[in-house]
Amino acid sequence: MFPRLLLRPARYGTPPCRFQVGLLLASAFLVGCAGMPGAGEAGAQGQLDTVARQYRPAGERPVLPRLEASGPFDQFVLYAILNDPQVEAAYYAWAASVHRITVERSRPDPRLTLQASIADMALMALMAGVMTDIPGAGKRAAAADIATAESQSKYFAFEASVLQSAFSLRKVRFQLDALDTKVSLMHKTAGLLAQLEKLALVQNEVGRAPMQDVLQARIESARLASDIANLDDARHALLAQLKAALGIPEGVVAPPVSAAPPPSPPALTADRLNELALARNPRLKAMQAEVNAAAGSLQLARKSAQPDFSIGIEADWKARPIMLQPSLGISLPIWRDKTRAHIAAAQASKAEASARLSAEQIALAVDIAEKTFMSREATRQVALLSGNLPRMASDALTLAQSAYSGGKSDFNSVINAQKVLLELQLAQSEASLQRELALAELSILMLATAPPGASFNKAIP
Repeated sequence: MFPRLLLRPARYGTPPCRFQVGLLLASAFLVGCAGMPGAGEAGAQGQLDTVARQYRPAGERPVLPRLEASGPFDQFVLYAILNDPQVEAAYYAWAASVHRITVERSRPDPRLTLQASIADMALMALMAGVMTDIPGAGKRAAAADIATAESQSKYFAFEASVLQSAFSLRKVRFQLDALDTKVSLMHKTAGLLAQLEKLALVQNEVGRAPMQDVLQARIESARLASDIANLDDARHALLAQLKAALGIPEGVVAPPVSAAPPPSPPALTADRLNELALARNPRLKAMQAEVNAAAGSLQLARKSAQPDFSIGIEADWKARPIMLQPSLGISLPIWRDKTRAHIAAAQASKAEASARLSAEQIALAVDIAEKTFMSREATRQVALLSGNLPRMASDALTLAQSAYSGGKSDFNSVINAQKVLLELQLAQSEASLQRELALAELSILMLATAPPGASFNKAIP
């Protein structure tokens, strides 16, 4: 700590009526005081109040929406956000940071003092008074600016957690759809293999096919049954992920599976995506707020060379007339190496925050390029696999079955044709899933486009 220079003027008498007036003024100063919030504090508090009215009205969790299988997907999204403990933790971290702005911009609390002089076991003087510290010019404002920037960083972390919750729910819902599609396709294939097994038995009975064909059909059916069982197990895992995305703990009855969310719109051009991401991405905004906080810390560090003050007044209640003793203290920032180190550390912190922001901007551009490519690739795959290819594979299977029935083809040709058809159908389902996931990640996580149910009174744009 800096040395402090304390000046105490000599005692002087004060008429009782003046002292009483001074005491009343001091009491008014000490009781019921409130500071004046700045623009940043008022804006942050208004933003918090706006979100709190829907997210945590009166500090309590609101009534969660009723989940029904026939209900809109938006209700599931809102339920997830209101019930997700990670979103809740981010919200309260933001709320705490907003309240810290008031703490940082407020004046230091005054102190009541009491001194006594005792000689020969007799009370000779009883000094009671009040003192307060006065930080150097601009220090409280700089501290409030730092706290305001930190609260903005926490807000964007909260926004990112809301969007992540909405994305996680959408992701697992699309995965469930894709898995159900795969199971349905495999069950159809299992029925086809059963027909092929019967056909092979007929061909074997008339001497057109060996028993090996029947056994091969049974082997393929067993493999397919194992694959279906694995997918059924995977569905249990996805349902557990669905519960987790909704914030429902283990042991609570599983929620119904909602209707499928609407498909994502096609991706924008890469240039437009980058432009929107730079303006709206919550991770970038949080890091920009950290840069602003570091700049405020640098400003405060530069003010550390300015002295702080303390003033006070004490009254000797034993003296007649009552004696007042004013005092003034001044800190002496004489340790210049300490001040220089404080400023250098703040400059390094600001440079670090700026570098991390630049690195995040570069990484975000790479992520956008990758997800855009994935969405375009998956879109091309969906177009290809939903066109003539499945129809041709189905025709090829029909021809192979017909040829095998007439003894003009072997059983392997039929099995291979059946595998090609199934692989194309499964590939189409997987491509549709990857397209939706890539587009959802671009829209929700990178462009901060809050889906219906994830926006709180337009606090999240």
